[in-house]
Amino acid sequence: MSIGLITAAYVVAAVLFILALGGLSNQEKAKRAIWYGIAGMLLAVAATIGTPGVGQYLTIAMMVIVGGVVGWIVAKRVQMTQMPELVAGFHSLVGLAAVFIGINAHLEMGVALAARDAGTAAELAGFAATIAKKSAVELNILQVELFLGILIGAITFTGSIIAYGKLSGKLSSAALTLPGRHLLNLVAIIACFALGALYLGGAGLWTMIAVAVIAGLIGCHLIMAIGGADMPVVVSMLNSYSGWAAAAIGFTLGNDLLIVTGALVGSSGAILSYIMCKGMNRSFVSVILGGWGGESSAAAAVDGEMIAADADDVASAVNDADSVIIVPGYGMAVAQAQTAVSELTKKLRGQGKSVRFAIHPVAGRLPGHMNVLLAEAKVPYDIVLEMEEINEDFPDTDVVIIIGANDIVNPAAQDDPGSPIAGMPVLEVWKARQVFVCKRGQGTGYSGIENPLFFKDNTRMFYGDAKASMEALLKELD
Repeated sequence: MSIGLITAAYVVAAVLFILALGGLSNQEKAKRAIWYGIAGMLLAVAATIGTPGVGQYLTIAMMVIVGGVVGWIVAKRVQMTQMPELVAGFHSLVGLAAVFIGINAHLEMGVALAARDAGTAAELAGFAATIAKKSAVELNILQVELFLGILIGAITFTGSIIAYGKLSGKLSSAALTLPGRHLLNLVAIIACFALGALYLGGAGLWTMIAVAVIAGLIGCHLIMAIGGADMPVVVSMLNSYSGWAAAAIGFTLGNDLLIVTGALVGSSGAILSYIMCKGMNRSFVSVILGGWGGESSAAAAVDGEMIAADADDVASAVNDADSVIIVPGYGMAVAQAQTAVSELTKKLRGQGKSVRFAIHPVAGRLPGHMNVLLAEAKVPYDIVLEMEEINEDFPDTDVVIIIGANDIVNPAAQDDPGSPIAGMPVLEVWKARQVFVCKRGQGTGYSGIENPLFFKDNTRMFYGDAKASMEALLKELD
């Protein structure tokens, strides 16, 4: 395949990736956007394999087949509730690839320079041949790229593994706050850059291996220190890291498409992290330096008691209501209650009632998690509204049904300056006439912060599995 044809294929693939990202911002266009991404990736892989000097086609074919089969099996087995940890797992693979490619590029560099010194550089092919043609300045630039790729990749790898553990429940969601943790992170970062300087001075591969180990510890410590309530931001942040790691790989390999793709993922992840932080009224730096959640707080002691309601009580209130707002949370995802919720919506709308959904920016464990579940259950897009679109409507709402949400409807964010979530924008559900909270038990949410909403006079607790509770409610409705 000619270089011109490969370049053209890369340009088309880059355009398809941009269209995919743009389409994912709209629920109605998301399916088509995914196909854009698939087509772009197929074209990118084909063009890369067709690049002159690649070779090893049998090995590449085997890896593609093995990877494709594994990906197919994982996609078939993973439930929608497991998507956040799956995404974190994929991020870890990108980081690990960056580390391996960086180390391999160093080894290729050694082969190329040895061949150039021996006068046999003309016999080299592929990446080594490209390195042999570089000047001293270009080789130094390549070393910087290797260092950055390994540094970012190692942080992404271990950080993503810890995020996976927290999201899947294999690790505690509580924040691990070691004494002097900020100083430890600072010292580790300085050590990495010192090793990078030694590498540029010719110290050898051991410096990059040391950077990978130290950066891996940084990634592990950074995410361990972030509490459960900040995990949606962590997921988008790691998405950004994986993009920059991929871009660093692209610079190392001289692959323009990988640079563009990595930059797209890195920048979109960073923008999404900013949006998520804005949705929680928190700075990105404060999240990375420790986060909140997973610990007890002064807000844990709340006067009053939680009053339970059964399906008949909820049905009676809903039958008398003209307007209903449903607030989904991670509990809906865990119980796979979205289909029952969709049926409830159809039934109520069929009775002429106004039914809408209120989506908080950080609902669930992943940005857009609730939107995906509701779209999967065929809930109409036009009644699924973001927080800023619907928050002012709660005072005029007859009934609010909260399904497995906690922190995003916690009034302590507005009422308690000492609360860990003070200042976080929340859905002001308590302003509605009646509030029903579908919840498994009386425990706190993922962040470990008590919710005064559950003790308010207009709130009733609808205990039980979300799917079973919604199905019971459907049977009780007129």
